[in-house]
Amino acid sequence: MLLASHVSHSSSAKMKKDESFLGKLGGTLIRKKKSKEVSDLHEEGRNAINAPMLPTGTDIHPEDTLMEENAERIMLDPTSRENLKFKDLLKVLIDWINSELEEDRIIVKDLEEDCYDGQVLQKLFEELSGRKLNVAEVTQSEIGQKQKLQTVLEAVNELLRPHGWTIEWSVDSIHSKNLVAIVYLLVALAMHFQAPIRLPEHVSVQVVVIKKREGILQTALVTKELTSTTEYESERDAFDTLLDHAPDKLNVVKTSLITFVNKHLNKLNLEVTELESQFADGVYLILLMGLLEDYFVPLYNFFLTPESFEQKVHNVAFAFELMQDGGLKKPKARPEDVVNLNLKSTLRVLYNLFTNYKNSD
Repeated sequence: MLLASHVSHSSSAKMKKDESFLGKLGGTLIRKKKSKEVSDLHEEGRNAINAPMLPTGTDIHPEDTLMEENAERIMLDPTSRENLKFKDLLKVLIDWINSELEEDRIIVKDLEEDCYDGQVLQKLFEELSGRKLNVAEVTQSEIGQKQKLQTVLEAVNELLRPHGWTIEWSVDSIHSKNLVAIVYLLVALAMHFQAPIRLPEHVSVQVVVIKKREGILQTALVTKELTSTTEYESERDAFDTLLDHAPDKLNVVKTSLITFVNKHLNKLNLEVTELESQFADGVYLILLMGLLEDYFVPLYNFFLTPESFEQKVHNVAFAFELMQDGGLKKPKARPEDVVNLNLKSTLRVLYNLFTNYKNSD
């Protein structure tokens, strides 16, 4: 009996101890839960204060709250991502890239996921420009990817800046999969190289700009225009009217221009039969200017047998400089238009020469 009483007493004491422990544990869990709820509530309140203008459906990411002072982050507004014209633009750009890189067996499905590491952009630039970049073919590390992007973008910017393009992209924005920056870059390349595609006109999107000022996140909605008009020459002139309304007279004009240029090029035993194609590399334009102005153009100033798009553009641009040196107005056409066999552009350039030199021997 004494033993039984002792066991009973011990069991009762142990049960009370266990109940006490469970009670404490339960209280601790409840306090932790309440503490987390309070913390979440504070976080929600801080986000509400810091981002009063944030559009519905846009989340503030944890990394945003860790942004350095005066740092800035740009995100595409979710509603713009569903914009039909924007979706159409993305599809046109993807189809164009896949067409250009078909021989490389590269297939792009998503611009953000497929362009951020620089591989596709490298191949695209090399294909368009005919220029080989000195970069590693495959780079897995973030540092390697950014180094490749740096090389590619330096080449792109060096090409586009002289033509008045605003640089709306950077290594960090492309590598962070900023879709707006990627689209800006691709549109600029497509228009510069006169890609045989029709870009949707007047495509605009809204982006959320997040900035950190004095420890507080500030947000704003900004409209970005990705494309305006795809007409490379908005000013219409006699050649527009001629091509649109009097195609029968076009042959008369072409015949007159062919007669004019051959009168001079024949002196070098050269002859033109197709205006748009035979002037596209710029060589005949340069030689013609030398004949019209009666001087010899040193061969080191241009590419006598140009192979790449860039070399041809260089030649035509150089011919334009010679025209201006001769007192002519700067041609309305762009060198890229002539290289891309744009008939109106070539006719404008040659007609300008014809009106100024038609009485030259």
